[in-house]
Amino acid sequence: MPEVAQRDAAPSTIASDTVTLGIAAAAIILFVGTGGSALPKMIAAFRGEGLGPDNMLVSALLLNVALILFGWRRYRQLTSAVSIHRQAEAIALKLAERDPLTGFLNRRSLDEAACELIAAAQQRGEVVAVLMADLDSFKQINDLHGHVVGDRVLIQSAQRIAAILPPRSIPARVGGDEFACLVPFDPRHPERIDDLAAGLIAAVASPVGEGVCGPDVTLSVGASRSDQPRRANDDDDQDDTGIASLLHAADIAMYHAKRNGRNRFYWFEPSMENALRVRRDLESGIRSGITNGEFVPYYEQQVDLSTGELAGFEMLARWNSPKFGVVGPQIFIPLAEEIGVIDKLSEGLIAQALSDAKAWNPKLTLSVNISPVQLRDPWFAQKLLRMLVEANFPPRRLEIEITESSLHENLGAVRTLLASLKNQGIRISLDDFGTGYSSLGQLSELPIDCIKIDRSFVMKLAENKDNATIVRTITSLGLELGLPITAEGIESEEVLAALRGYGSFKGQGYLYGQPETAKETTERLGEMDLLAAPNPQAAPQPAEPGTDHDDRSAASG
Repeated sequence: MPEVAQRDAAPSTIASDTVTLGIAAAAIILFVGTGGSALPKMIAAFRGEGLGPDNMLVSALLLNVALILFGWRRYRQLTSAVSIHRQAEAIALKLAERDPLTGFLNRRSLDEAACELIAAAQQRGEVVAVLMADLDSFKQINDLHGHVVGDRVLIQSAQRIAAILPPRSIPARVGGDEFACLVPFDPRHPERIDDLAAGLIAAVASPVGEGVCGPDVTLSVGASRSDQPRRANDDDDQDDTGIASLLHAADIAMYHAKRNGRNRFYWFEPSMENALRVRRDLESGIRSGITNGEFVPYYEQQVDLSTGELAGFEMLARWNSPKFGVVGPQIFIPLAEEIGVIDKLSEGLIAQALSDAKAWNPKLTLSVNISPVQLRDPWFAQKLLRMLVEANFPPRRLEIEITESSLHENLGAVRTLLASLKNQGIRISLDDFGTGYSSLGQLSELPIDCIKIDRSFVMKLAENKDNATIVRTITSLGLELGLPITAEGIESEEVLAALRGYGSFKGQGYLYGQPETAKETTERLGEMDLLAAPNPQAAPQPAEPGTDHDDRSAASG
Protein backbone atom coordinates (compact mmCIF):
# COMPACT_ATOMS: atom_id res chain seq x y z
CA MET A 1 0.00 0.00 0.00
CA PRO A 2 2.89 2.55 0.27
CA GLU A 3 2.66 3.40 -3.40
CA VAL A 4 -1.08 3.98 -3.10
CA ALA A 5 -0.60 6.35 -0.19
CA GLN A 6 2.15 8.13 -2.09
CA ARG A 7 -0.14 8.67 -5.10
CA ASP A 8 -3.16 9.69 -3.00
CA ALA A 9 -1.26 12.47 -1.21
CA ALA A 10 0.88 13.53 -4.13
CA PRO A 11 0.45 17.39 -4.10
CA SER A 12 0.96 17.92 -0.35
CA THR A 13 3.70 15.28 -0.14
CA ILE A 14 5.66 16.81 -3.01
CA ALA A 15 5.44 20.30 -1.40
CA SER A 16 6.59 19.08 2.03
CA ASP A 17 9.39 17.02 0.48
CA THR A 18 10.63 20.07 -1.39
CA VAL A 19 10.72 22.11 1.86
CA THR A 20 12.44 19.22 3.67
CA LEU A 21 15.12 18.92 1.03
CA GLY A 22 15.63 22.71 1.09
CA ILE A 23 16.10 22.68 4.84
CA ALA A 24 18.54 19.80 4.59
CA ALA A 25 20.54 21.62 1.91
CA ALA A 26 20.69 24.77 4.08
CA ALA A 27 21.77 22.63 7.05
CA ILE A 28 24.64 21.20 5.04
CA ILE A 29 25.81 24.71 4.08
CA LEU A 30 25.58 25.91 7.68
CA PHE A 31 27.33 22.78 8.87
CA VAL A 32 30.25 23.53 6.59
CA GLY A 33 30.38 27.14 7.85
CA THR A 34 30.01 26.44 11.57
CA GLY A 35 31.94 23.23 11.47
CA GLY A 36 35.00 24.92 9.98
CA SER A 37 35.09 27.27 12.96
CA ALA A 38 33.81 25.09 15.78
CA LEU A 39 35.35 21.71 15.11
CA PRO A 40 39.06 22.79 15.38
CA LYS A 41 38.34 24.47 18.73
CA MET A 42 36.45 21.41 19.96
CA ILE A 43 39.36 19.11 19.03
CA ALA A 44 41.90 21.47 20.65
CA ALA A 45 39.82 21.68 23.82
CA PHE A 46 39.51 17.89 23.85
CA ARG A 47 43.34 17.70 23.79
CA GLY A 48 43.59 20.31 26.59
CA GLU A 49 45.29 22.83 24.31
CA GLY A 50 42.82 25.73 24.59
CA LEU A 51 39.30 26.90 25.31
CA GLY A 52 36.37 25.24 23.66
CA PRO A 53 34.09 26.90 21.08
CA ASP A 54 31.16 29.12 22.01
CA ASN A 55 28.15 27.15 23.31
CA MET A 56 25.79 28.72 20.79
CA LEU A 57 28.12 27.70 17.97
CA VAL A 58 28.13 24.12 19.28
CA SER A 59 24.34 24.11 19.53
CA ALA A 60 24.06 25.39 15.94
CA LEU A 61 26.44 22.66 14.79
CA LEU A 62 24.45 19.92 16.53
CA LEU A 63 21.21 21.28 15.08
CA ASN A 64 22.76 21.20 11.59
CA VAL A 65 23.78 17.57 12.13
CA ALA A 66 20.21 16.68 13.21
CA LEU A 67 18.76 18.41 10.16
CA ILE A 68 21.20 16.59 7.86
CA LEU A 69 20.26 13.22 9.40
CA PHE A 70 16.55 14.02 9.04
CA GLY A 71 17.04 15.04 5.42
CA TRP A 72 19.00 11.85 4.64
CA ARG A 73 16.34 9.66 6.22
CA ARG A 74 13.63 11.44 4.22
CA TYR A 75 15.68 10.99 1.08
CA ARG A 76 15.89 7.22 1.70
CA GLN A 77 12.11 7.09 2.23
CA LEU A 78 11.56 8.95 -1.01
CA THR A 79 13.84 6.67 -3.04
CA SER A 80 12.15 3.59 -1.51
CA ALA A 81 8.68 4.95 -2.36
CA VAL A 82 9.76 5.74 -5.91
CA SER A 83 11.16 2.20 -6.29
CA ILE A 84 7.92 0.65 -5.02
CA HIS A 85 5.91 2.90 -7.29
CA ARG A 86 7.97 1.87 -10.32
CA GLN A 87 7.56 -1.82 -9.43
CA ALA A 88 3.80 -1.34 -9.14
CA GLU A 89 3.73 0.37 -12.52
CA ALA A 90 5.71 -2.49 -14.05
CA ILE A 91 3.28 -5.04 -12.58
CA ALA A 92 0.28 -3.04 -13.76
CA LEU A 93 1.80 -2.75 -17.24
CA LYS A 94 2.41 -6.48 -17.33
CA LEU A 95 -1.16 -7.20 -16.22
CA ALA A 96 -2.45 -4.81 -18.86
CA GLU A 97 -0.42 -6.49 -21.62
CA ARG A 98 -0.46 -10.15 -20.54
CA ASP A 99 -3.06 -12.79 -19.86
CA PRO A 100 -2.59 -13.67 -16.17
CA LEU A 101 -3.42 -17.37 -16.64
CA THR A 102 -1.16 -18.28 -19.58
CA GLY A 103 1.34 -15.41 -19.66
CA PHE A 104 0.54 -14.80 -23.35
CA LEU A 105 -0.18 -11.35 -24.75
CA ASN A 106 -3.81 -10.36 -24.43
CA ARG A 107 -6.07 -8.97 -27.13
CA ARG A 108 -5.35 -5.36 -26.17
CA SER A 109 -1.60 -5.61 -26.57
CA LEU A 110 -1.63 -7.90 -29.61
CA ASP A 111 -2.25 -5.13 -32.17
CA GLU A 112 0.93 -3.17 -31.38
CA ALA A 113 3.07 -6.32 -31.28
CA ALA A 114 1.56 -7.50 -34.57
CA CYS A 115 2.30 -4.18 -36.28
CA GLU A 116 5.96 -4.37 -35.24
CA LEU A 117 6.24 -8.00 -36.30
CA ILE A 118 4.69 -7.41 -39.73
CA ALA A 119 6.88 -4.36 -40.36
CA ALA A 120 10.04 -6.29 -39.43
CA ALA A 121 8.96 -9.27 -41.55
CA GLN A 122 8.38 -7.06 -44.59
CA GLN A 123 11.92 -5.72 -44.31
CA ARG A 124 13.20 -9.30 -44.42
CA GLY A 125 10.96 -10.22 -47.36
CA GLU A 126 8.78 -12.48 -45.16
CA VAL A 127 5.04 -12.86 -44.70
CA VAL A 128 3.25 -13.19 -41.36
CA ALA A 129 0.70 -15.96 -40.88
CA VAL A 130 -2.04 -15.37 -38.31
CA LEU A 131 -3.25 -18.63 -36.79
CA MET A 132 -6.44 -18.68 -34.74
CA ALA A 133 -6.66 -21.83 -32.60
CA ASP A 134 -9.72 -22.76 -30.54
CA LEU A 135 -10.10 -25.68 -28.12
CA ASP A 136 -12.98 -27.90 -29.23
CA SER A 137 -15.80 -28.61 -26.76
CA PHE A 138 -14.06 -26.65 -24.02
CA LYS A 139 -17.38 -25.78 -22.38
CA GLN A 140 -18.08 -29.47 -21.90
CA ILE A 141 -14.70 -29.90 -20.21
CA ASN A 142 -15.60 -27.13 -17.78
CA ASP A 143 -19.09 -28.54 -17.20
CA LEU A 144 -17.99 -32.15 -16.70
CA HIS A 145 -14.68 -31.66 -14.87
CA GLY A 146 -14.94 -28.18 -13.32
CA HIS A 147 -13.13 -24.90 -13.90
CA VAL A 148 -9.98 -26.03 -12.09
CA VAL A 149 -9.45 -28.73 -14.71
CA GLY A 150 -10.48 -26.24 -17.39
CA ASP A 151 -7.78 -23.81 -16.28
CA ARG A 152 -5.24 -26.61 -16.25
CA VAL A 153 -6.21 -27.50 -19.81
CA LEU A 154 -5.73 -23.88 -20.89
CA ILE A 155 -2.35 -23.57 -19.15
CA GLN A 156 -0.95 -26.81 -20.54
CA SER A 157 -2.34 -26.10 -24.00
CA ALA A 158 -0.67 -22.68 -23.95
CA GLN A 159 2.63 -24.23 -22.85
CA ARG A 160 2.48 -26.74 -25.70
CA ILE A 161 1.63 -24.05 -28.22
CA ALA A 162 4.54 -21.89 -27.05
CA ALA A 163 6.92 -24.85 -27.14
CA ILE A 164 6.21 -25.65 -30.78
CA LEU A 165 6.15 -22.11 -32.21
CA PRO A 166 9.28 -21.07 -34.16
CA PRO A 167 11.49 -18.13 -33.06
CA ARG A 168 10.13 -14.59 -33.47
CA SER A 169 6.54 -15.87 -33.23
CA ILE A 170 4.02 -14.09 -31.01
CA PRO A 171 1.38 -16.11 -29.10
CA ALA A 172 -1.67 -14.42 -27.56
CA ARG A 173 -4.81 -15.47 -25.76
CA VAL A 174 -7.66 -13.54 -27.35
CA GLY A 175 -10.66 -15.29 -25.78
CA GLY A 176 -11.71 -17.82 -23.18
CA ASP A 177 -10.34 -20.82 -25.08
CA GLU A 178 -9.06 -19.08 -28.21
CA PHE A 179 -5.41 -18.39 -29.04
CA ALA A 180 -3.82 -16.30 -31.79
CA CYS A 181 -0.31 -17.03 -33.08
CA LEU A 182 1.59 -14.68 -35.38
CA VAL A 183 4.31 -16.52 -37.27
CA PRO A 184 6.68 -14.99 -39.86
CA PHE A 185 7.54 -17.33 -42.75
CA ASP A 186 9.07 -17.42 -46.22
CA PRO A 187 6.20 -16.92 -48.71
CA ARG A 188 7.84 -19.48 -51.00
CA HIS A 189 7.24 -22.18 -48.40
CA PRO A 190 3.67 -21.90 -47.06
CA GLU A 191 3.72 -25.64 -46.33
CA ARG A 192 5.73 -24.80 -43.22
CA ILE A 193 2.62 -23.21 -41.73
CA ASP A 194 0.63 -26.32 -42.66
CA ASP A 195 3.18 -28.43 -40.81
CA LEU A 196 3.14 -26.05 -37.85
CA ALA A 197 -0.68 -26.19 -37.62
CA ALA A 198 -0.58 -29.99 -37.76
CA GLY A 199 2.00 -29.97 -34.98
CA LEU A 200 -0.13 -27.68 -32.82
CA ILE A 201 -3.17 -29.93 -33.27
CA ALA A 202 -1.17 -33.05 -32.40
CA ALA A 203 0.48 -31.43 -29.37
CA VAL A 204 -2.74 -30.15 -27.82
CA ALA A 205 -4.61 -33.43 -28.46
CA SER A 206 -2.26 -35.46 -26.24
CA PRO A 207 -3.44 -36.18 -22.67
CA VAL A 208 -3.36 -33.18 -20.34
CA GLY A 209 -3.41 -34.92 -17.01
CA GLU A 210 -5.59 -36.68 -14.50
CA GLY A 211 -9.33 -36.38 -15.02
CA VAL A 212 -9.27 -35.39 -18.71
CA CYS A 213 -8.95 -37.71 -21.69
CA GLY A 214 -6.88 -36.82 -24.72
CA PRO A 215 -9.78 -37.09 -27.20
CA ASP A 216 -11.69 -34.51 -25.13
CA VAL A 217 -9.05 -31.86 -25.84
CA THR A 218 -8.68 -31.12 -29.54
CA LEU A 219 -7.85 -28.02 -31.52
CA SER A 220 -9.39 -26.37 -34.57
CA VAL A 221 -7.06 -23.97 -36.41
CA GLY A 222 -7.65 -21.37 -39.10
CA ALA A 223 -5.01 -19.18 -40.77
CA SER A 224 -4.69 -16.02 -42.84
CA ARG A 225 -1.56 -14.33 -44.23
CA SER A 226 -0.46 -10.72 -44.30
CA ASP A 227 -0.02 -10.64 -48.09
CA GLN A 228 -3.65 -11.60 -48.76
CA PRO A 229 -5.85 -8.95 -50.44
CA ARG A 230 -7.72 -6.72 -48.05
CA ARG A 231 -11.47 -7.09 -47.73
CA ALA A 232 -13.59 -4.43 -49.40
CA ASN A 233 -15.12 -3.26 -46.11
CA ASP A 234 -11.83 -2.83 -44.26
CA ASP A 235 -11.46 0.63 -42.72
CA ASP A 236 -7.96 1.79 -43.62
CA ASP A 237 -8.12 4.72 -41.25
CA GLN A 238 -8.67 2.44 -38.28
CA ASP A 239 -6.54 -0.51 -39.35
CA ASP A 240 -3.49 0.66 -41.30
CA THR A 241 -1.78 -2.71 -41.25
CA GLY A 242 -4.90 -4.88 -41.59
CA ILE A 243 -4.45 -6.60 -38.20
CA ALA A 244 -8.17 -6.72 -37.49
CA SER A 245 -8.79 -8.02 -41.00
CA LEU A 246 -6.19 -10.76 -40.60
CA LEU A 247 -7.59 -11.85 -37.25
CA HIS A 248 -11.10 -11.85 -38.66
CA ALA A 249 -10.09 -13.92 -41.69
CA ALA A 250 -8.24 -16.45 -39.54
CA ASP A 251 -11.24 -16.63 -37.21
CA ILE A 252 -13.52 -17.44 -40.16
CA ALA A 253 -11.15 -20.20 -41.30
CA MET A 254 -11.09 -21.59 -37.78
CA TYR A 255 -14.90 -21.77 -37.61
CA HIS A 256 -14.82 -23.47 -41.01
CA ALA A 257 -12.57 -26.12 -39.47
CA LYS A 258 -15.04 -26.60 -36.62
CA ARG A 259 -17.99 -26.99 -38.99
CA ASN A 260 -16.10 -29.60 -40.99
CA GLY A 261 -15.44 -31.97 -38.12
CA ARG A 262 -13.10 -30.05 -35.76
CA ASN A 263 -9.54 -31.05 -34.89
CA ARG A 264 -8.27 -29.80 -38.28
CA PHE A 265 -6.75 -26.82 -40.10
CA TYR A 266 -7.81 -24.54 -42.98
CA TRP A 267 -6.40 -21.48 -44.73
CA PHE A 268 -8.86 -18.64 -45.16
CA GLU A 269 -10.72 -18.41 -48.47
CA PRO A 270 -13.19 -15.63 -49.39
CA SER A 271 -16.02 -18.14 -49.89
CA MET A 272 -15.80 -19.01 -46.19
CA GLU A 273 -16.90 -15.51 -45.26
CA ASN A 274 -20.12 -15.86 -47.26
CA ALA A 275 -20.83 -19.19 -45.57
CA LEU A 276 -20.23 -17.63 -42.16
CA ARG A 277 -22.57 -14.76 -42.97
CA VAL A 278 -25.31 -17.25 -43.86
CA ARG A 279 -24.61 -19.16 -40.67
CA ARG A 280 -24.94 -16.01 -38.57
CA ASP A 281 -28.21 -15.19 -40.31
CA LEU A 282 -29.43 -18.68 -39.46
CA GLU A 283 -28.38 -18.32 -35.83
CA SER A 284 -30.15 -14.98 -35.55
CA GLY A 285 -33.20 -16.44 -37.28
CA ILE A 286 -33.31 -19.41 -34.90
CA ARG A 287 -33.25 -17.15 -31.84
CA SER A 288 -36.03 -14.93 -33.15
CA GLY A 289 -37.92 -17.93 -34.55
CA ILE A 290 -38.20 -19.53 -31.11
CA THR A 291 -39.68 -16.31 -29.74
CA ASN A 292 -42.04 -15.90 -32.70
CA GLY A 293 -43.27 -19.51 -32.70
CA GLU A 294 -41.85 -20.35 -36.13
CA PHE A 295 -40.84 -23.90 -35.12
CA VAL A 296 -43.71 -26.35 -35.51
CA PRO A 297 -44.13 -30.13 -35.17
CA TYR A 298 -44.78 -32.39 -38.15
CA TYR A 299 -45.89 -35.99 -37.72
CA GLU A 300 -44.70 -39.16 -39.48
CA GLN A 301 -46.81 -42.30 -39.26
CA GLN A 302 -45.59 -45.43 -37.45
CA VAL A 303 -47.30 -48.62 -38.62
CA ASP A 304 -47.46 -52.18 -37.32
CA LEU A 305 -46.05 -54.04 -40.33
CA SER A 306 -47.76 -57.33 -39.50
CA THR A 307 -51.28 -55.87 -39.37
CA GLY A 308 -50.91 -52.62 -41.32
CA GLU A 309 -52.58 -50.70 -38.47
CA LEU A 310 -51.48 -47.23 -37.46
CA ALA A 311 -49.59 -47.43 -34.14
CA GLY A 312 -48.61 -43.80 -33.60
CA PHE A 313 -46.54 -40.90 -34.88
CA GLU A 314 -43.02 -39.60 -34.58
CA MET A 315 -42.82 -35.85 -34.09
CA LEU A 316 -40.40 -34.17 -36.51
CA ALA A 317 -39.47 -30.50 -36.22
CA ARG A 318 -39.75 -27.97 -39.04
CA TRP A 319 -38.84 -24.29 -39.14
CA ASN A 320 -41.25 -22.03 -41.03
CA SER A 321 -38.77 -19.20 -41.55
CA PRO A 322 -39.97 -15.97 -43.21
CA LYS A 323 -36.50 -15.61 -44.75
CA PHE A 324 -35.40 -19.18 -45.52
CA GLY A 325 -38.74 -20.92 -46.05
CA VAL A 326 -39.39 -24.37 -44.57
CA VAL A 327 -36.10 -25.56 -43.06
CA GLY A 328 -35.43 -29.17 -42.04
CA PRO A 329 -34.01 -30.25 -38.67
CA GLN A 330 -30.70 -31.35 -40.19
CA ILE A 331 -29.98 -27.63 -40.67
CA PHE A 332 -31.22 -25.94 -37.51
CA ILE A 333 -30.87 -28.66 -34.83
CA PRO A 334 -27.01 -28.70 -34.86
CA LEU A 335 -26.95 -24.90 -34.84
CA ALA A 336 -29.45 -24.73 -31.98
CA GLU A 337 -27.27 -27.14 -29.99
CA GLU A 338 -24.14 -25.08 -30.63
CA ILE A 339 -25.66 -21.74 -29.66
CA GLY A 340 -27.33 -23.17 -26.55
CA VAL A 341 -31.03 -22.80 -27.41
CA ILE A 342 -31.91 -26.44 -28.12
CA ASP A 343 -33.57 -26.84 -24.70
CA LYS A 344 -35.99 -23.98 -25.26
CA LEU A 345 -36.66 -24.99 -28.87
CA SER A 346 -37.27 -28.66 -28.04
CA GLU A 347 -39.43 -27.99 -25.01
CA GLY A 348 -41.70 -25.72 -27.03
CA LEU A 349 -42.09 -28.39 -29.73
CA ILE A 350 -42.76 -31.17 -27.22
CA ALA A 351 -45.37 -29.08 -25.41
CA GLN A 352 -47.13 -28.40 -28.73
CA ALA A 353 -46.93 -32.09 -29.73
CA LEU A 354 -48.43 -33.21 -26.41
CA SER A 355 -51.30 -30.79 -26.95
CA ASP A 356 -51.83 -32.08 -30.52
CA ALA A 357 -51.66 -35.75 -29.49
CA LYS A 358 -54.37 -35.33 -26.87
CA ALA A 359 -56.85 -35.14 -29.79
CA TRP A 360 -55.78 -38.56 -31.11
CA ASN A 361 -57.21 -41.95 -30.27
CA PRO A 362 -55.71 -43.04 -26.90
CA LYS A 363 -54.14 -46.14 -28.48
CA LEU A 364 -51.86 -43.98 -30.65
CA THR A 365 -48.41 -43.17 -29.27
CA LEU A 366 -46.29 -40.05 -29.66
CA SER A 367 -42.54 -40.39 -30.23
CA VAL A 368 -40.16 -37.43 -29.80
CA ASN A 369 -36.41 -37.10 -30.33
CA ILE A 370 -34.23 -35.88 -27.45
CA SER A 371 -30.98 -34.07 -28.11
CA PRO A 372 -27.79 -35.32 -26.41
CA VAL A 373 -27.46 -31.79 -25.05
CA GLN A 374 -30.77 -32.18 -23.20
CA LEU A 375 -29.62 -35.44 -21.65
CA ARG A 376 -26.78 -33.51 -19.99
CA ASP A 377 -29.36 -31.36 -18.19
CA PRO A 378 -29.85 -32.84 -14.68
CA TRP A 379 -33.35 -31.29 -14.57
CA PHE A 380 -34.53 -32.66 -17.91
CA ALA A 381 -36.63 -35.47 -16.39
CA GLN A 382 -38.44 -33.00 -14.12
CA LYS A 383 -39.05 -30.63 -17.03
CA LEU A 384 -40.54 -33.41 -19.19
CA LEU A 385 -42.76 -34.68 -16.38
CA ARG A 386 -43.97 -31.15 -15.72
CA MET A 387 -44.96 -30.81 -19.39
CA LEU A 388 -46.89 -34.10 -19.17
CA VAL A 389 -48.76 -32.85 -16.11
CA GLU A 390 -49.56 -29.49 -17.71
CA ALA A 391 -50.79 -31.20 -20.90
CA ASN A 392 -52.66 -33.90 -18.89
CA PHE A 393 -51.07 -36.45 -21.26
CA PRO A 394 -50.62 -40.11 -20.20
CA PRO A 395 -46.91 -40.96 -19.83
CA ARG A 396 -47.53 -44.46 -21.26
CA ARG A 397 -48.36 -42.88 -24.64
CA LEU A 398 -45.06 -41.02 -24.85
CA GLU A 399 -41.85 -42.51 -26.23
CA ILE A 400 -38.57 -40.59 -26.23
CA GLU A 401 -35.83 -41.43 -28.72
CA ILE A 402 -32.16 -41.06 -27.86
CA THR A 403 -29.19 -41.65 -30.17
CA GLU A 404 -26.30 -44.00 -29.52
CA SER A 405 -23.85 -41.09 -29.48
CA SER A 406 -25.52 -39.64 -26.37
CA LEU A 407 -24.53 -42.73 -24.37
CA HIS A 408 -20.79 -42.11 -24.52
CA GLU A 409 -20.56 -38.70 -22.84
CA ASN A 410 -21.79 -39.68 -19.36
CA LEU A 411 -23.37 -43.13 -19.28
CA GLY A 412 -24.05 -43.06 -15.54
CA ALA A 413 -25.98 -39.79 -15.68
CA VAL A 414 -27.93 -40.91 -18.76
CA ARG A 415 -28.83 -44.20 -17.06
CA THR A 416 -30.16 -42.38 -14.01
CA LEU A 417 -32.19 -39.95 -16.09
CA LEU A 418 -33.71 -42.68 -18.27
CA ALA A 419 -34.57 -44.80 -15.24
CA SER A 420 -36.40 -41.82 -13.74
CA LEU A 421 -38.45 -41.37 -16.90
CA LYS A 422 -39.16 -45.08 -17.26
CA ASN A 423 -40.39 -45.22 -13.66
CA GLN A 424 -43.07 -42.73 -14.69
CA GLY A 425 -44.23 -44.96 -17.55
CA ILE A 426 -42.43 -43.21 -20.43
CA ARG A 427 -40.98 -45.57 -23.03
CA ILE A 428 -37.34 -45.27 -24.15
CA SER A 429 -36.22 -45.98 -27.73
CA LEU A 430 -32.62 -46.22 -28.96
CA ASP A 431 -32.61 -44.35 -32.26
CA ASP A 432 -30.35 -44.84 -35.33
CA PHE A 433 -29.17 -48.18 -33.97
CA GLY A 434 -26.25 -49.62 -35.90
CA THR A 435 -24.56 -46.31 -36.70
CA GLY A 436 -22.92 -45.79 -33.31
CA TYR A 437 -20.85 -47.85 -30.90
CA SER A 438 -23.31 -49.30 -28.42
CA SER A 439 -22.16 -52.47 -26.72
CA LEU A 440 -24.35 -55.37 -25.61
CA GLY A 441 -23.41 -54.47 -22.06
CA GLN A 442 -24.84 -50.98 -22.46
CA LEU A 443 -28.05 -52.32 -23.99
CA SER A 444 -28.54 -54.67 -21.06
CA GLU A 445 -27.77 -51.98 -18.46
CA LEU A 446 -29.96 -49.23 -19.90
CA PRO A 447 -33.77 -49.21 -19.51
CA ILE A 448 -34.36 -49.46 -23.27
CA ASP A 449 -37.84 -50.49 -24.51
CA CYS A 450 -37.27 -50.42 -28.26
CA ILE A 451 -34.54 -50.38 -30.94
CA LYS A 452 -34.88 -48.30 -34.11
CA ILE A 453 -32.87 -49.49 -37.12
CA ASP A 454 -31.29 -46.57 -38.93
CA ARG A 455 -32.82 -45.69 -42.31
CA SER A 456 -29.45 -46.04 -44.04
CA PHE A 457 -29.68 -49.82 -43.57
CA VAL A 458 -33.37 -50.09 -44.44
CA MET A 459 -33.71 -47.98 -47.58
CA LYS A 460 -31.55 -50.31 -49.73
CA LEU A 461 -32.37 -53.48 -47.89
CA ALA A 462 -33.77 -55.30 -50.93
CA GLU A 463 -30.73 -54.64 -53.12
CA ASN A 464 -27.81 -54.67 -50.69
CA LYS A 465 -26.82 -58.00 -49.09
CA ASP A 466 -24.69 -56.32 -46.44
CA ASN A 467 -27.61 -54.17 -45.31
CA ALA A 468 -29.82 -57.24 -45.23
CA THR A 469 -27.30 -59.02 -43.00
CA ILE A 470 -27.14 -56.05 -40.62
CA VAL A 471 -30.95 -55.81 -40.37
CA ARG A 472 -31.23 -59.55 -39.79
CA THR A 473 -28.58 -59.39 -37.06
CA ILE A 474 -30.23 -56.46 -35.30
CA THR A 475 -33.57 -58.25 -35.50
CA SER A 476 -32.09 -61.37 -33.87
CA LEU A 477 -30.45 -59.20 -31.19
CA GLY A 478 -33.74 -57.50 -30.41
CA LEU A 479 -35.49 -60.84 -30.18
CA GLU A 480 -32.87 -62.21 -27.78
CA LEU A 481 -33.01 -59.10 -25.58
CA GLY A 482 -36.79 -58.89 -25.72
CA LEU A 483 -36.69 -55.48 -27.41
CA PRO A 484 -39.26 -54.59 -30.12
CA ILE A 485 -37.83 -53.27 -33.40
CA THR A 486 -38.87 -50.20 -35.40
CA ALA A 487 -37.51 -49.79 -38.93
CA GLU A 488 -37.05 -46.31 -40.39
CA GLY A 489 -36.82 -45.41 -44.07
CA ILE A 490 -39.42 -47.77 -45.62
CA GLU A 491 -39.93 -46.29 -49.06
CA SER A 492 -40.87 -49.23 -51.29
CA GLU A 493 -42.98 -52.38 -51.31
CA GLU A 494 -39.83 -54.45 -51.85
CA VAL A 495 -38.30 -53.19 -48.62
CA LEU A 496 -41.60 -53.77 -46.79
CA ALA A 497 -41.80 -57.36 -48.05
CA ALA A 498 -38.19 -58.03 -47.01
CA LEU A 499 -38.77 -56.66 -43.51
CA ARG A 500 -41.87 -58.78 -43.01
CA GLY A 501 -39.72 -61.81 -43.76
CA TYR A 502 -37.46 -61.01 -40.81
CA GLY A 503 -40.13 -60.87 -38.11
CA SER A 504 -42.54 -58.52 -36.39
CA PHE A 505 -41.75 -54.83 -36.82
CA LYS A 506 -43.12 -51.37 -36.48
CA GLY A 507 -42.10 -49.24 -39.41
CA GLN A 508 -42.16 -45.73 -40.79
CA GLY A 509 -41.16 -44.09 -44.02
CA TYR A 510 -42.37 -42.30 -47.12
CA LEU A 511 -44.21 -45.43 -48.29
CA TYR A 512 -46.85 -44.43 -45.77
CA GLY A 513 -46.78 -40.76 -46.69
CA GLN A 514 -44.74 -37.65 -46.06
CA PRO A 515 -44.64 -36.06 -42.58
CA GLU A 516 -47.70 -33.84 -42.11
CA THR A 517 -48.66 -30.79 -40.10
CA ALA A 518 -50.82 -31.05 -36.99
CA LYS A 519 -53.88 -29.95 -38.98
CA GLU A 520 -53.28 -32.49 -41.76
CA THR A 521 -52.68 -35.23 -39.20
CA THR A 522 -55.92 -34.43 -37.37
CA GLU A 523 -57.85 -34.49 -40.65
CA ARG A 524 -56.32 -37.86 -41.58
CA LEU A 525 -57.19 -39.34 -38.19
CA GLY A 526 -60.71 -37.97 -38.47
CA GLU A 527 -61.16 -39.78 -41.78
CA MET A 528 -59.86 -42.98 -40.14
CA ASP A 529 -62.11 -42.50 -37.10
CA LEU A 530 -59.04 -42.39 -34.87
CA LEU A 531 -59.69 -39.18 -32.95
CA ALA A 532 -60.32 -39.10 -29.24
CA ALA A 533 -63.86 -39.04 -27.92
CA PRO A 534 -65.33 -35.53 -27.44
CA ASN A 535 -65.04 -35.82 -23.64
CA PRO A 536 -62.21 -38.24 -22.96
CA GLN A 537 -61.59 -39.31 -19.41
CA ALA A 538 -58.86 -37.22 -17.86
CA ALA A 539 -55.49 -38.92 -17.93
CA PRO A 540 -53.85 -39.55 -14.55
CA GLN A 541 -50.94 -37.58 -13.30
CA PRO A 542 -47.47 -39.19 -13.53
CA ALA A 543 -47.07 -41.58 -10.61
CA GLU A 544 -44.50 -41.23 -7.91
CA PRO A 545 -41.26 -43.18 -8.53
CA GLY A 546 -41.46 -46.74 -7.27
CA THR A 547 -45.15 -47.37 -8.08
CA ASP A 548 -46.05 -50.27 -10.29
CA HIS A 549 -45.82 -49.54 -14.01
CA ASP A 550 -48.53 -52.02 -15.00
CA ASP A 551 -50.98 -50.56 -12.47
CA ARG A 552 -50.45 -47.09 -13.87
CA SER A 553 -50.95 -48.32 -17.42
CA ALA A 554 -54.18 -50.05 -16.53
CA ALA A 555 -55.49 -47.01 -14.70
CA SER A 556 -54.59 -44.83 -17.66
CA GLY A 557 -56.93 -46.92 -19.77
